[in-house]
Amino acid sequence: MPEQMISHLICTTALIILIFMMQFSYTYVVDNIWAEMVERELKEIADYLSDTLANLYFLANSTSGDITLEKALNFPSDIRGATYFVEIVNDTATGSAQYIHAYLKGKPWISATSWLLPGLGVNNKSEIIESGGKAVVAGCSRVSMNVYVWIAKEGAQ
Repeated sequence: MPEQMISHLICTTALIILIFMMQFSYTYVVDNIWAEMVERELKEIADYLSDTLANLYFLANSTSGDITLEKALNFPSDIRGATYFVEIVNDTATGSAQYIHAYLKGKPWISATSWLLPGLGVNNKSEIIESGGKAVVAGCSRVSMNVYVWIAKEGAQ
């Protein structure tokens, strides 16, 4: 009789441990899937902004004289219930724009980047945009031989 009792005890203990381990494993997998989906959406936002700035650059470069172009952007108010930031990262030594960086508030390791065309400068109007349904404007201006890009909240220029 004790052999059966020990056998049942071992199997019951193993089943209880398995149930608890599955919950932790499931939570870990769900968190990873959530983070991957957020990164994909951040990548779409960064690519959208990068493409918009490239199009504005090509338009500004196809005309003569100094020009300023702006385009209103429609960013989502949040991503999967989380607030995010979007910014133009520049090289501080040269002042040239490097890439667009989009990341979550409170979780900066969940982020995405999209490269910009070489040779663009960052205008001093450019700011870090926080999500939340605010209207955003992307801009490009050519002053003599230099081309500058920026993003700002609408009405902030």
